[in-house]
Amino acid sequence: MASIKIVAATGCPTGIAHTFMAEEALKQAAKKLGVDIKVETHGQVGVENELTKKDIAVADGVIIAADKDVNTGRFAGKPVVEVSVAKGIHEAENLIQTIIDGKATVYKAKKSESNDEDESAKSSGGSIAHAIYKHLMNGVSHMLPFVVGGGVLIAISFLFGIHSANPDHESFNETAKFLNDTGGLAFSLMVPVLAAFIAESIAKRPGMVVGFIGGLIASDGGAGFLGGIAAGFLAGYTIVLLSKLLDRMPKSLNGLKSIFLYPVIGILLIGAVMTLLVEPMTAINEGMKTFLGNFQDANPILLGLVVGSMSAFDMGGPVNKAAYVTGTALLGEGNYFFMAGVSAACITPPLITAFATVFFKKYFNQAERNSGGVNFILGATHITEGAIPFAAKNPIVVIPILMVGSSISAILTYIMKVQVPAPHGGFLVLPVVTGALQWVFAILMGSLVGAVMYGFYKKHQHNKDKQKGDNDEQQVA
Repeated sequence: MASIKIVAATGCPTGIAHTFMAEEALKQAAKKLGVDIKVETHGQVGVENELTKKDIAVADGVIIAADKDVNTGRFAGKPVVEVSVAKGIHEAENLIQTIIDGKATVYKAKKSESNDEDESAKSSGGSIAHAIYKHLMNGVSHMLPFVVGGGVLIAISFLFGIHSANPDHESFNETAKFLNDTGGLAFSLMVPVLAAFIAESIAKRPGMVVGFIGGLIASDGGAGFLGGIAAGFLAGYTIVLLSKLLDRMPKSLNGLKSIFLYPVIGILLIGAVMTLLVEPMTAINEGMKTFLGNFQDANPILLGLVVGSMSAFDMGGPVNKAAYVTGTALLGEGNYFFMAGVSAACITPPLITAFATVFFKKYFNQAERNSGGVNFILGATHITEGAIPFAAKNPIVVIPILMVGSSISAILTYIMKVQVPAPHGGFLVLPVVTGALQWVFAILMGSLVGAVMYGFYKKHQHNKDKQKGDNDEQQVA
């Protein structure tokens, strides 16, 4: 009997960790089940191990474990299982078994998906909520490099003095101005890029153009990232509507639609709509910033509890990203306090697992101890996903422990009024942190408390398993 052949595509919003963890989980499961598999990854550096038309043609089924657009239309006519990237990590065997059992649904592409120049909104059988989430995360994943690159350059410019980029100030420095201006340019593209790639996920290239313009209007008008999100979805579905209205045009004019009608009519419409929406969206944006600013002063404990819990709940997933994107938006407005708590809460989970493998070494196997050692590096550089393999083994117990540790780190950060002007980098940005020692102290406290809790849980499990083994031996005797 010929071996079953499966192709898969994985992708997470950031394209850093979940993408490749899902790839590895699918490969391990395929090996266990005796199935041939090729996995295409959509990471931050782009598409790797790309599936060819031949790969897809000979495949018995397709697994899509992604929270971003992976060009689903090419799998038309194939049995497809589409899930979130998290399920690709945790339920790899079940996904492959669904293909083996012939229970996967054959994917039917929409008409628009057969035309590269006229591809519009699509769904491959998933829920509307998951489709919206994928569009949003496609925007976030493309936005992050601009945020990180620009934000870190701006932060580095502060090393020359907080006002060193201002030509009218006595501490003015040309290098600082260059760094600040260059980083500021990248950072200013955050909202337009977010909107552009939300729209691109919905309506491909025509949507991206209209989304970018809508995002620029939102950014220039002060509507912030909320305005960018609205612009992205409006732009994408505007192009979807236009594609339906222009569907009766002769096929020979398809090129004219893509290069002329879509951008001209789309930009006109998004300009008109966003001009009306900018003022109320700006009011909402300003109100949210004021609320959070007041909140961090009035009740830092409650704010830290919320931020810490969100950051550790799914470690790089949508809840974590909601806190992170809010932090980057406030960072762009000059609020460096909120991001300090978010960063502390994101750094803590991998450090909890790392310290636990050191202090409670005998309760972890060699593979876990090796992963724990690596997590010192991942945690120190703000890569929360390093804690996922530990949490996946018993999420009901481990995730609350991680949330407690992250909340402690965030609460202490807010109480001590630490300021972090960079959106990423972990301890690499310590030279530009206001209150660097306090920040490290806050993170270590949360990490150590969490490590002790996690270590005692592992000890309890070890003793429980040992007791069960002793009882089994006595019964056999």
